[in-house]
Amino acid sequence: MKATVILAHPYAKSFNHAIYGTICATLKELGVPTYAHDLYAERFDPVLTVDELGKKPTQDALVRQYTREVVESDVLFFVHPNWWGQPPAMLKGYVDRVFRPPYTYDFPPEDSGGGLPIGKLAGKTGVVFNTSNTEETREKEYFGDPLENIWIQCVFGFCGIEKSHRRMFSIIADSTAEDRAAWLAEVAETTRKMVGR
Repeated sequence: MKATVILAHPYAKSFNHAIYGTICATLKELGVPTYAHDLYAERFDPVLTVDELGKKPTQDALVRQYTREVVESDVLFFVHPNWWGQPPAMLKGYVDRVFRPPYTYDFPPEDSGGGLPIGKLAGKTGVVFNTSNTEETREKEYFGDPLENIWIQCVFGFCGIEKSHRRMFSIIADSTAEDRAAWLAEVAETTRKMVGR
């Protein structure tokens, strides 16, 4: 059992950082080898290059490392805020550059890319923790909860991940210390469940 934990939030004192820290601490306590990355702290370059289009191998050592870790991991955790119904550009770029063929998905040899993909991450578990300042009912009824579709169908589903969990914590701006403590306890419990410990 191995895990990858990816954080995408630029502010070191954000609640996203607290979630990330809780996941990492829980995995350490459980003895789960973990690849943990704060994309902003590591100054990851999210821009997909022309040379990386399709199946061309990347020359970026950090992208190669991240890709290898995703393939090796059994559980993938992602932590980020809800910005305009999307992940931050930093994390979008991570997905663009790391979740690519032939590592996380591919197409049959006779398929030029217009058919159904072959998910290469089958058997893995995907977990997403989001933060938001939008009330839950408005998020679901007015905006349609686009992050649910992005992660569960578009990313995880495309790459063959069938077991997943996503939780949006809100409203962060109005939350109390008690709210946050309860939410972090939930993160720790969910982390234990996702790794089966």
